[in-house]
Order: sequence, then C-alpha cells, then structure tokens
Amino acid sequence: MNTRLATPTPASIEPAATADAIARRVDSLDWLSIEDDLNRHGCASVPGLLTNAECAALAALYPRDDLYRSRVLMARHGFGRGEYKYFTYPLPGIVNALRSALYPHLAPVANRWNEALRIATRYPSTHDAFIRRCHAAGQQRPTPLILEYGEGDYNCLHQDLYGEHVFPLQAAILLSQPGLDFTGGEFVLTEQRPRMQSRVEVVPLERGDAVIFAVNHRPVQGSRGVYRVALRHGVSRLRSGRRHTAGVIFHDAL
Repeated sequence: MNTRLATPTPASIEPAATADAIARRVDSLDWLSIEDDLNRHGCASVPGLLTNAECAALAALYPRDDLYRSRVLMARHGFGRGEYKYFTYPLPGIVNALRSALYPHLAPVANRWNEALRIATRYPSTHDAFIRRCHAAGQQRPTPLILEYGEGDYNCLHQDLYGEHVFPLQAAILLSQPGLDFTGGEFVLTEQRPRMQSRVEVVPLERGDAVIFAVNHRPVQGSRGVYRVALRHGVSRLRSGRRHTAGVIFHDAL
C-alpha cells in the first residue's frame, strides 16, 4: 500500500486533490441538467466527481480519530446499524474544497426554491459567508462526515438539520465500489407528498459518484400552484462487504 495515501494530512490528501483542481472539476459540471434533476426528482447524480485515488485517500482517513470531533454508533441511537464520524476543523483539504466549490452552484437553486415556497431566507453567494452566518448563531460544529457500513448495516430514513440555519441541499459521495467492495447498500430517498403516498427514489452509484439531494423539503409545481414536499434519505441493508461514504453538508451544527 502507498504509505502516503494511508496517512494523509488534513490539509492535503494527495497532490491531485487540490482546491483548484476540485473547483475546476465542479465548475465544469452540467449545472443546468443538475438543477433540472433536482427540480424534477429532488436529487441529481454526478458521475465521477472524485477519482479512485481520491476515494481511497478519503476512506483511508476513517481510522484517524484525531481528524474527527465525534463518532456515532447508529444502533445505540436507533439510527440503523453502522457508524459515522464527523470531521473536526480544519477539514481535510479535499472535503473543504468540495464544500467551497459545490456551494456557489447550489446557492442559486436554494434561493429559487425558497422564493417558490415563499420562504424569506436567502443564501449568500459563497460558503464562507454562509458558514459565518451559522457560526454567529452558535452553529459552530462541522458537519462533513464519513460513514462506514459492514454486512447487515443500514441507515434509517432521516434528515440532517442540526440547527436553525439549514442549507436545503447536500451531497453524498460513494468511496467504495459496488459489486467489488460490497453488495446491497443502495442510496434511498423518499418524498412525502401531501395527501398522497410516499414516492421512493433509489439512486445507483459507482465509486467516486456523488448524489446531490434535498435535505428537508423542496417545491413541486401542482395544478393549484407550488406546494412543499418533505424528503428523507437513507441507505438500504448491506448484503456483504464494507461501504464508505463521504457526506458534504453545508451548514454547521449547534
């Protein structure tokens, strides 16, 4: 194993994972198509957001307890089975770069959603400005995380809210390869529509793919105008192997 990848430093996981490289990659995405998928389905897949080397480097951080502020055993809290760890500040370079690069493309979508739902909150154009808003309100604990699942593990449907200031979109990036590292463990999104049965979306992902999705609710155009639907996300039961995922949440926690 490459020793440098096995013991990366928080500031720089590997040379290719620089902030500029991530920003260029994110800027080159088809954001019109991503927004269209978000508007129609509440989620959008982003193939190949991270390279295999970047996925391996991020997954290799999981045993590094010095990089995390807390570890959560899901079964202990009724969240499912498996575990996850929240990074502490300073975030690893690639995680911070993803937060900074994705946010400016998602903030206009979030603002249009709030306008459609007649919610007064508007989001600034940069993540630094938004995170200052969170910190001023006491939400100062970082929320990016890595999740680890083994055979039989799963994640119950939930929402990642953490405080008054909630950015309405987030991203999850699969760090393991389906069919090779694990089987099962599909990303699942449910949408609770008013006076209707829930709709389920299963998002197939390969290693390095991301899914961007609604944190809490989103606007839907109906025959009588725009209405709000609530969403929850989770992971189905792992049939075999081990699965790692990185979560990029843009608001911090109380």
